[in-house]
Amino acid sequence: MGNCCSDVGGGTMAVGGTAPSTSSTNQNDASDWYFKSRGIQGLFSQIELSFSATNLRDRDVFSKSDPMVVVYIQERNGAFTEVFRTEVVLNSLNPTWITKYTITYQFEIVQILLFRVFDVDTQFHNVAVKMLKLEEQQYIGEASCALSEIVSKRNRSLTLDLVQREESVPSIHSQHRGKLTVHAEECFSSKTTAEMTLKCLNLESKDLFSKCVCIADFNFSCCHILLGMLVVIWFTSGLLLQDPFLVISKVVESGISIPVCKTEVLKNDLNPTWKPVFLNIQQIGSKDSPLVIECFDFNSNGKHELIGKVQKSLADLEKLHSGREEIFFLPNLVGHDNQNKVLKSKLFVEKYSEIIQYTFLDYLAGGFELNFMVAVDFTASNGNPRLPDSLHYIDPSGRPNAYQKAIYEVGEVLQFYDADKRFPAWGFGARPIDGPVSHCFNLNGSSNYCEVEGIRGIMMAYTSALFNVSLAGPTLFGHVINRAAMIASQSLANDAKKYFVLLIITDGVVTDLQETKDALVKASDLPLSILIVGVGGADFKEMEILDADKGERLESSTGRVASRDIVQFVPFRDVQNEGTSVVQSLLAELPAQFLTYMRSREIKPNS
Repeated sequence: MGNCCSDVGGGTMAVGGTAPSTSSTNQNDASDWYFKSRGIQGLFSQIELSFSATNLRDRDVFSKSDPMVVVYIQERNGAFTEVFRTEVVLNSLNPTWITKYTITYQFEIVQILLFRVFDVDTQFHNVAVKMLKLEEQQYIGEASCALSEIVSKRNRSLTLDLVQREESVPSIHSQHRGKLTVHAEECFSSKTTAEMTLKCLNLESKDLFSKCVCIADFNFSCCHILLGMLVVIWFTSGLLLQDPFLVISKVVESGISIPVCKTEVLKNDLNPTWKPVFLNIQQIGSKDSPLVIECFDFNSNGKHELIGKVQKSLADLEKLHSGREEIFFLPNLVGHDNQNKVLKSKLFVEKYSEIIQYTFLDYLAGGFELNFMVAVDFTASNGNPRLPDSLHYIDPSGRPNAYQKAIYEVGEVLQFYDADKRFPAWGFGARPIDGPVSHCFNLNGSSNYCEVEGIRGIMMAYTSALFNVSLAGPTLFGHVINRAAMIASQSLANDAKKYFVLLIITDGVVTDLQETKDALVKASDLPLSILIVGVGGADFKEMEILDADKGERLESSTGRVASRDIVQFVPFRDVQNEGTSVVQSLLAELPAQFLTYMRSREIKPNS
């Protein structure tokens, strides 16, 4: 039975979801809400790391070394914590270890790993590796890298020189200690997605007055005639029907049900067929993991009435589809009535299929790169760079300003995905020496090329530009967006396996809002994402219009709608106040934007 004042949007939020997504990445609202509510967002993939070594230093006198690898991960405070140990390979200087280390890869974080190789003494060979005291073993050497350095390699393998603890980088004078090769493999189940279309028949119609407070409190004994009229009106208006939706939850070891997926609400329907739902098999554990499917009658106050539920696994649901069988919902009743209840409400699996979706890491392994670009706001509202209250002030103590911090943190993550590490860098809103105000000039001062070498090159070009331009205005984004779009367009025409990421750092609200919208709508068809960081104390509410997180895509002055959302905006002060990294907030959506572009154009990793 529908509610007196049904509000589908409100019901979605009450279930624990967000507004239905228009993205083509097949994400489910309830699962997104569950993970984000616990501070989990962005790209997460399970990675298995395998280890092998060559030419290890021999620490034994009468035999070869018996090596073991110990893995450490760097914490936020910079300290390293041990997380894994391989088995011991006996009598080998070229070992291949069997046990693998599984780690959750997070795109928006630089995950530094440290690998130490030890020769385990013979007297400890019967001791479990977890119980070994490392100080009693002979140290061979160590190496470190970022996880992204491994997964961004075309073959997902990285070979590292083993060095002594004291050596931060290998040198020609380092004592020979061998090489360690680390190979990454994405867990296969993370790519498998089950698509299901679910249908119900004969949903139970609830009591006429069960959901309308204004009638529940009515004095029926005094107004039989009026009550009869209301019943007729309600029957003819269809308010006795349900507004059903399904919630699918996984059951964890503790017995708790965790929502992973939900359908849309279908109004006034006792025989609903919902739009397809998508379940990532890794997300639920396995095809044999128990799932609870609950059918609710929507209520705008959030107190949705449970119609019934059933527990099945994905494997069970696949069999039901193959045999075209139905299952009955267990009704939501208590006491002796439940024993005599005739089960009428049925659930059917109208469609079941499994697809392998190419992941972000598949594209990296296929040779695709992320190319970093940056544009810096040099408008006069930033203040005189020579004064401490300026947003562009270069602190003699070495403490970075907001611009430097944003460049470094974003660049530190993205640099691993760009093979040549040559980054286009521009400034806007300033007057170069002996020239008019420019809204897109090369940060390195060159009139011929815009690229600089590495993140250090961007920093040096930025600092140099502060002393070679006069801050002016206004704040225009259109020019730099069009410049980045031109580079992306040329790359696309050349069939290059590149996806571009433009970082714009600004202190003020964009002046050419419509021109910027036009540029963004046009750029939405290109392999390009745009990250915007707002620094300083300006009111950035209008800037949030450019970020289509609320589901409304940008529209150009000619009425054309953006093909996808390519903008992520973050006010720097808000991120700092929440104690969150600028990088995590900015880059959380980037893999999804990348995949939306690739999948919408049916581009495969090895194409």
